Amino acid sequence: MTLKERISADYMTAFRAKDSIAKNLLSVIKGEIQTIEKNTGIENMSDEDVTKILNKTLKSLKETLQASDSVDTKLELAIIESYLPKQLSKEEIFNKVTDLKVAGITNIGQIMKEFAGLPVDRKVVSEVIKEIIG
Repeated sequence: MTLKERISADYMTAFRAKDSIAKNLLSVIKGEIQTIEKNTGIENMSDEDVTKILNKTLKSLKETLQASDSVDTKLELAIIESYLPKQLSKEEIFNKVTDLKVAGITNIGQIMKEFAGLPVDRKVVSEVIKEIIG
C-alpha cells in the first residue's frame, strides 16, 4: 500500500469514527496531494513526493506549536509523524558526521549531501556539523 493510499484509508477510518482532528488534517493533506497531481499532470504521486508534503505540514505544525501549546496541534503532529520514517537521532547524526570527518570530508556541502535522502532534520545536521567542524 502506498503512502497516498494509506492516507486515504486512514481518512475514511477517521471519517467513520467521527475523529474530526484526524479527518480534517488528512483532508488537508489529501487536498494538497490532489492539487499537486493536477498541476503537474502526475496521476499517482510517489511516496517520496507525499513524504515531502508531510514534512512541509510537520514543519508548519511545529511552528504553530511554538506559538501556542495546543493539544490539537500535538495530536496532529503525532498523526503526521506516524506516516514518516523515524528520524535519525542527534547522536546518530553526530556519529555519522564524526565518521565523515575522520574519512577526510570536512566540506559542509559534501557532508550535507551524505544526509540527502535520509530521514533527518537538516537543521539538526547543520548544528552538529558546526559543532564538530567549527
